[in-house]
Amino acid sequence: MYYFVPKAADRPVYSYRLSIIHFWALIFLYIWAGPHHLLYTATPDWVQSLGVVFSFMLIAPSWGGMINGLLTLRGVWDKVREDVVLKFLVVAVTAYGMATFEGPLLSLKSVNWISHFSDWTIAHVHVGALGWNGFLTFGVLYWLIPKMFRTELYSKKLANWHFWIGTLGILFYAIPLYWAGFAQAMMWKEFTDEGMLRYPNFLETVNQILPMYAMRAIGGTMFLTGAIMMTYNLIKTVRKGNFLADEEAEAPALEKTYHKHKGEHWHRWIERKPVQMLVVSLFVILIGGLVEMIPTFLIKSNIPTISSVKPYTPLELEGRDIYVREGCYVCHSQMVRPFRDEVARYGEYSKAGEFVYDHPFQWGSKRTGPDLAREGVGNNKKSNAWHYNHMLDPAVPSPGSIMPPYPWLFDKHVDLEMLPKKIRAMQTLGVPYPEGYDLIAANEFMAQADSIVADLEKNGLPAESTNEIVALIAYLQRLGRDIYNAPKTDKTPVILTEKE
Repeated sequence: MYYFVPKAADRPVYSYRLSIIHFWALIFLYIWAGPHHLLYTATPDWVQSLGVVFSFMLIAPSWGGMINGLLTLRGVWDKVREDVVLKFLVVAVTAYGMATFEGPLLSLKSVNWISHFSDWTIAHVHVGALGWNGFLTFGVLYWLIPKMFRTELYSKKLANWHFWIGTLGILFYAIPLYWAGFAQAMMWKEFTDEGMLRYPNFLETVNQILPMYAMRAIGGTMFLTGAIMMTYNLIKTVRKGNFLADEEAEAPALEKTYHKHKGEHWHRWIERKPVQMLVVSLFVILIGGLVEMIPTFLIKSNIPTISSVKPYTPLELEGRDIYVREGCYVCHSQMVRPFRDEVARYGEYSKAGEFVYDHPFQWGSKRTGPDLAREGVGNNKKSNAWHYNHMLDPAVPSPGSIMPPYPWLFDKHVDLEMLPKKIRAMQTLGVPYPEGYDLIAANEFMAQADSIVADLEKNGLPAESTNEIVALIAYLQRLGRDIYNAPKTDKTPVILTEKE
């Protein structure tokens, strides 16, 4: 933005000082803001609070940058009507302002309890991805390619069509997702007068928002169509031009010893020396991460243990790797927050000690499907046969499901030669497998797998002990089991209501 907006507008950046504040404030504050994705989770409260505070502070530098970009166009707004490059850049900067206002808003706990795990977050991210990153890239390419090939853009009319189709595509993409996010959150949290969940079946919320997903697909198709139009336009531009491989240029020789010139801004001494710029930037960036992470490593109370939580068996460990490989966490979270509706729907809320052997944890950030943290226990528990059929064709055991099938899991086999290495890797990460366990892991794998295969065969479902589907079933059946085996205490868990 700081390079191409002034270039396209043929105007200097509005405020050099504001750009400096924008840069340093942004790289310092952003690193602290990460925990705003983990509100109401098992993350320590003080880390969550830091994430909220620094996220809200981000409004100032972010909007300072947006204002700097838009005010650079002072006196040339008439060019925006005619210049397609400026149209793309103006919408991009505006989308940046919208996304960086909404981000801090979503970091507030009073908003996050509604938005998190819903499509509201997806809409927010895509305003930035499509509007800010996408349109900025399109504007840069439309400005840069003709300059590189010393010619005019092949078709300004086609570029204008791209702009309007792309803009409408963003609206058709984002607005239905905002609607879907509100619908999801309200349906998930609604209770009857008798105190029961009004929509206990998760698929009821999925079916309710299918029209919004259809609109999202239309918007995405429009945005992609615009990008294809741009690609054609730029290819034709390149073909009619002549690439300038080496542009002759001259510049005065650099001074051996730098002397501050009269009237020059103090920040120039940092900019003129790349190494010190790198060192200072790295130090500013690292502060937040170090403050938030080091205490969680060093303070024992930040790493709570639960005696009933045990390491995964070799079969479950392989199943977990398959779960991660297939990206199941993209649609399914494993984090029950301490809300009345989530505890009523999924079971006991999640504790930090449950995840000490998860590398990495699978908390997720989206619930296109239900949370799986308690999949293996209570009302959520299903049979091995149910999981088998669900992975083969999800719509059979779950009518209306939009989950894709995974037929290759029934043909592919687990590589048992890798199993000892995985066990040793887990031991290195602190998982307390006994010494020499890697040598007997394959035997334990086969013993547990054989029992699942025998159960499947009782239901007429063919499987081999080394099939990936068997390992995945074992992992899903393990989820939540340890915490339900924990000894009960006299402490009554605190469950937050919507108002609290």
